[in-house]
Amino acid sequence: MSEGSSGVCGEASGGAPGEGDAAPTAKDAAPAAGDAASVAGDAASVERARRRAAFRGAARVLARDTFLETIRERLDRLVADAPAAHDLDDRLDFYGNDDGIVGELERRTADTLGTEAAAFFPTGTMAQQVALRCWAGRTGNATVAGHPLSHLEVHERDAYAVVSGLRMVHPTNAPRLPTAAEVYDLAEPFGALALELPLRNAGFVLPSWDELTAVVAAARDRDAVVHFDGARLWECGPHFGRTLPEIAALADSVYVSFYKSLDAISGAALAGSEDFIEEARTWRHRYGGQLFQQWPAALTALSGLDRELPRLPEYVAQAKVVARALGEGLAEAGVPWFRVHPEVPHTHQFQVWLPHPPELLDEAAVRQAEETKTALFQRWFEPAPAGPPGVALTEVTVAASAMDWTADEVRSAVREFVTFVDRVGG
Repeated sequence: MSEGSSGVCGEASGGAPGEGDAAPTAKDAAPAAGDAASVAGDAASVERARRRAAFRGAARVLARDTFLETIRERLDRLVADAPAAHDLDDRLDFYGNDDGIVGELERRTADTLGTEAAAFFPTGTMAQQVALRCWAGRTGNATVAGHPLSHLEVHERDAYAVVSGLRMVHPTNAPRLPTAAEVYDLAEPFGALALELPLRNAGFVLPSWDELTAVVAAARDRDAVVHFDGARLWECGPHFGRTLPEIAALADSVYVSFYKSLDAISGAALAGSEDFIEEARTWRHRYGGQLFQQWPAALTALSGLDRELPRLPEYVAQAKVVARALGEGLAEAGVPWFRVHPEVPHTHQFQVWLPHPPELLDEAAVRQAEETKTALFQRWFEPAPAGPPGVALTEVTVAASAMDWTADEVRSAVREFVTFVDRVGG
């Protein structure tokens, strides 16, 4: 969800033609429609600029959004972090050569996950499609068992079906990962079980370790392979009480993201056995993923593995403090209904739900940042794929900017936020 994905837009209005007026033709109406779109676009641009200025000018930010950075600031960070991440006297990367920086990132990723090999991909969507397509060919079954709230279903425009010719069946519609019983009860064979860890659209939720091992065993008993959509797998260790290699060892293939959690510019990796990754590299080329140069993304990914990965357990622990304080602050402010979900976060990310439309809450967040220089929440959204009207949610990511916030400061800030909500709504 990008910072500029939605905004408060003005609406152009116009009266109906008078009684004696001729009805406008399509040619006559076109400039008016264009003018309305232009006005709405200008209003959205103004609102985005206002929002950006408010959050960039805030002295205290609970969850700092990288979309607020300028190109110069991101380049400065890249230059500052690069010498520690890789030898800058090394030759440039061309087409992901094995002996260059991309090759180093692939080896580092495989070592971190405890797999035989890993391949760098420009996007996670491509990595997932390649993985599932390879498994369909190997198993002879183009049916994938997955969740209707998964990234594959919600955020990839049906690529698994349109591009890869696969079909999806759902063991469960509940806002959680499927159980072993639900996998056993699927009425038809499937070649692969895809598990998103954590399941973002359900609130970044995870099963218990015993539940996860049981559902993997159920897939094996159904003669299926297991693929982990592990875009955010990096922060799952504390919840499971297991290392990344122990978690990854449950699956036949694992996708991880470098810009989610690790703060890279972009990029992903697919990890698994040597022969599977070799096949994946062939499909990566066919899908257009053999980019000419990828060294900036690889540099930032290596920096993230060095800097952010070791800190993720701290972020997960602090997320529990922040989530509890947000709930306490909302209750103290007399909010009649709210939800912090999960109440105890499974990772360093969680949801907050409030009974107001997103536009109202966005405006309250901007005003709080403008007037108090405290930025508590980022964007608010209507629940997806569908939810009750008049309810909105936001995703809270606890990372470096949140580490010096005390529970008292969070409670105070959220009580203050509620006063801005009342002002905007009143």
